[in-house]
Amino acid sequence: MGPRVGRILLAALLIATVAAPFAGAGDWTHWRGPLRNGTSPETGLIDSWSVDGENLLWRVDFVGRSTPLVLGDRVCVNGRAGEGIDRQEVAACYDVETGEQLWERRFNVYHTTVPWTRAGWPNPALDPDTGYMYVQGVGGDFFCFDSADGRLVWHRNFMEEFGFMEGYGGRTQTPVVDGDRVIVTFASTGWGETIPPRHRIYSFDKTTGELQWYSTPGTNLKDKNTQSTPALATIDGTRLIIHGNGDGHVYAVKAGTGEPVWDFHLSQRGINTSALVDGKTVYVAHSEENVDTATMGRVVAIDASGEGDVTETHEIWRADLGVGFSTPALAGGKLYLLDNSANVHVLDAATGEHLGEVNIGRVGKASPVVADGKMYVTEVNGRFVILDVSGEAPVVLDTEKIRTGRRWAETYSSPAIADGRIFFTTEEGLYAIGEPNPDAAEVTEAIAPPGNQGGDPASIQVVPAEVIVRPGDTVQFTARVFNEHGEYMRETEPDWSLEGLAGSIAAGEFRPDFSKGPQAGAVWGERGPFSAKARVRVVPDLPFQEDYESLPVGSKPPYQVGYVIPFEVAEIAGNKALVKKPSPIKIHRHITFLGAPDQNDYTVVADLMGTEDEGDMPDVGLINSGYTFELMGEHQQLEFRSWHSARRMYASQPFAWQPDTWYRMRFEVRTDEDKATLRGKVWPRDQPEPETWTFTTEDPHPIRSGSPGLSGYSPTPIYFDNIEVTKNR
Repeated sequence: MGPRVGRILLAALLIATVAAPFAGAGDWTHWRGPLRNGTSPETGLIDSWSVDGENLLWRVDFVGRSTPLVLGDRVCVNGRAGEGIDRQEVAACYDVETGEQLWERRFNVYHTTVPWTRAGWPNPALDPDTGYMYVQGVGGDFFCFDSADGRLVWHRNFMEEFGFMEGYGGRTQTPVVDGDRVIVTFASTGWGETIPPRHRIYSFDKTTGELQWYSTPGTNLKDKNTQSTPALATIDGTRLIIHGNGDGHVYAVKAGTGEPVWDFHLSQRGINTSALVDGKTVYVAHSEENVDTATMGRVVAIDASGEGDVTETHEIWRADLGVGFSTPALAGGKLYLLDNSANVHVLDAATGEHLGEVNIGRVGKASPVVADGKMYVTEVNGRFVILDVSGEAPVVLDTEKIRTGRRWAETYSSPAIADGRIFFTTEEGLYAIGEPNPDAAEVTEAIAPPGNQGGDPASIQVVPAEVIVRPGDTVQFTARVFNEHGEYMRETEPDWSLEGLAGSIAAGEFRPDFSKGPQAGAVWGERGPFSAKARVRVVPDLPFQEDYESLPVGSKPPYQVGYVIPFEVAEIAGNKALVKKPSPIKIHRHITFLGAPDQNDYTVVADLMGTEDEGDMPDVGLINSGYTFELMGEHQQLEFRSWHSARRMYASQPFAWQPDTWYRMRFEVRTDEDKATLRGKVWPRDQPEPETWTFTTEDPHPIRSGSPGLSGYSPTPIYFDNIEVTKNR
């Protein structure tokens, strides 16, 4: 057993021995509340408040877009903090009673074009069993913190491990906890069978971060930036994950295995709202073009008991409304929705009949919460609105507008209700409003997974489902048996075999042969009529070298991860190199990775060449530990960066370079306790290497590890060759 695997297992054992908090009265551990339908059973809630003091319990400086969560004595949030070089995403918890900060953790954003104002968009998730807080960063970093003290429990880098697809839109999915798993969905382009860009579902062990399974229910990704949170429901004995996909479909898969169950085609574009489940009925909405008419937007009720394509067979009712971002709330047989123009609509949940509406502003993005005969909802332009929804049509009771400086504060948060208090975030602050001494209301979690129902084996699963193996490590795989409902039954000992991997496997323990260089393949387990595999990438020790001469022309390096499609082996001047050609859809900037996210203190060296076409020149460069070093063609300069769109750790200097000329680039990153030092040099390949560095800069917030990789903007072809990754001198 390797040292990293051993540390993970030891951490898991320690975690199991710690007493865990459980959800109680007043907790709000899911962004849609304890019933996950946007409602609370609490009563005696306020119907007015003021930023000047009326029913304002406390306010703290915090910049957020997401919904606060409450567990016991703490309210937890994620958002953004800092300016300039200090810009980072942040997770924090505050005292429910006083607003005193209990802890804060800031973390870097990199490898992304998401703008500063959209950082911290996804909601966090809290697990009442462990007290853990799960936070998804807009750049693909995923964190598990202990909400009691902010301790980092585990971390995954979705971009460097699975090819997480980021984008300028910044809409990022919210994780959800169910049983022993935390579920995350995102668009990805990985390696091997996951190279095609798709919106996938990933299930991780909530205590260790081990990947249990991934599922690719959809095809033809339309939008890589969507924010539909998975919903959980037990339908006819089967636990289902139901989510809106980036291809415009709503999918249901088995929660234990990821096996597809049904599919409903709703929209021509990706779906941003989350599904709401009540019994066997699923409610979901969108605001893009409909699949069967030229109209924009629709709300549907779907019978969730079907199988296969249920688009034509299981629609219960529809209403043509443009609800593109707000997830509905369900209370008293009524469905409450906020459309894109900030109109609140009330529909009969059984029939879809329109019962009433009222306007609350100009832009509707947040999801409403209903409690005590009232609705609490925010509007993007700084409005917090309270409505009376006890009758047929909603009536506005109170509107409070929040400013930041001379403009209205952007507000996307849904409210959270806990022990008579109402919490929400804005661009201007985190607020707690309500009466000073509320009576706690007993709230019961109503969607716990069912107990195991037994039955016959229907499939097996090999876990961990995907791993990266570093020198000195071995991996222990386990095979698990599941019934037809996707429920875990027991472990089993299958016949083990390797595909595309050099090494040995016995009793589930895989020992790679690191002398064979980088590898990508699978570990198979077969038991009776069932078989399953785990995907494995083997990253060799440094130095690593690649000249592409052993790979066929037109192929792609099998170990390469993320945006692999634009890169392929080509022959140029009698030698082989890796080429990135112009994109047919005009999206020319891509990055790809060659190693593991825990690598650090190394140097990347490569030959690079850009071409020119009618005055257009590309950008071409290298990635080291989360940082990019690039030759900028149009700007004729060298550039260091981490988070390009936010200009956090960005530096440049003039450098005249020519097209159709091979250059040699050396990029070194060193980290110490309080900074990272980036050093780079570039010179014509046919000339001696300069003794001095061409360009040096420092980052006071170091990214401490990351995979080596390649970066390029290619309106014209760019080339990479003779790549070397070595330990720092």
